[in-house]
Amino acid sequence: MPPEDGVEKSAILLLSLGEEHAAEVLKQLGPKDVQKLGHAMALLKSVPRTRVEEVLSEFQHTAREATAIHNDTDAYIRSVLTKALGDDKASNLISRILQGGDTNGIEGLKWMDAPTVADLIKNEHPQIVATILVHLEPDQGSEILNYFTERLRNDVVLRIATLEGIQPSALKELNDVMLRLLSGSANIKKAAMGGVRTVAEILNFIGTANETSVVDSIREYDPELAQKILDEMFVFENLLDLDDRGIQLLLREIQSDSLILALKGATEPLREKIFKNMSQRAAEMLREDLESRGPVRLSEVEAEQKEILKIVRRLADEGQIVLGGAGGEEMI
Repeated sequence: MPPEDGVEKSAILLLSLGEEHAAEVLKQLGPKDVQKLGHAMALLKSVPRTRVEEVLSEFQHTAREATAIHNDTDAYIRSVLTKALGDDKASNLISRILQGGDTNGIEGLKWMDAPTVADLIKNEHPQIVATILVHLEPDQGSEILNYFTERLRNDVVLRIATLEGIQPSALKELNDVMLRLLSGSANIKKAAMGGVRTVAEILNFIGTANETSVVDSIREYDPELAQKILDEMFVFENLLDLDDRGIQLLLREIQSDSLILALKGATEPLREKIFKNMSQRAAEMLREDLESRGPVRLSEVEAEQKEILKIVRRLADEGQIVLGGAGGEEMI
């Protein structure tokens, strides 16, 4: 089923549910999904009853239980989005999808595509660009970075990595540039944004070539900072993103005692992934060793996990495994 068809069917379903139920559904979705559904709903000025019945049958409802599609979809969308998102967020989105007008501030940027945002902010001071990007989702931020020149991209990422917070005065200046990001008191507390983790999350999506360029540029400025970013880019729980072949290759490189210690601090899903990539006998022995092993210092667990991550990075550099995430190479 084409994605566009799925969005249209979802929009028809929401228009059939009634405002209260539709609002509850929208509350569970992120900005991008809300935007897609909002646009699709706005386009559905009229829907044949047969189409409604077809969609509802896929959700195991009878056509007789379906409500009629509202003729005044604009009013319906306004009401549903306001109930789901609140007045402030809804007003921005409603303005964009119904009137087609631009929304204001950084919240409005979340509803725009990456080329448009990049074009809007590329001529601003790199520090302003960095401050804007830390307010966006990592995948959107990485898309925007890919539209910058290499020089601007590296400069902006370095500034994000060294950004420890945003002072109220700086935030006010940003509001002037972006036509109000936040509203309210001048006594806003320093926002805990930016830093190594933010850069790592963005670089996880940016793609291998640009990732290497950015990290090399940061390494020239501060090798220790570059290493911290690399450490954050693939944490131990990210082993869940490796395919089964990758897990099996990794297990061949790890000593049993090291694996036991590392798994003491792992989640159950990750443990189960490890177990299923071992022989039944080896998995049973590992389970028994984990259960019989007494309390272990957190520092010991983290140290073993880091050693295993070094092996993961080496195998990735050698091309034996492919690290998961949107930044990896496309498989053909």
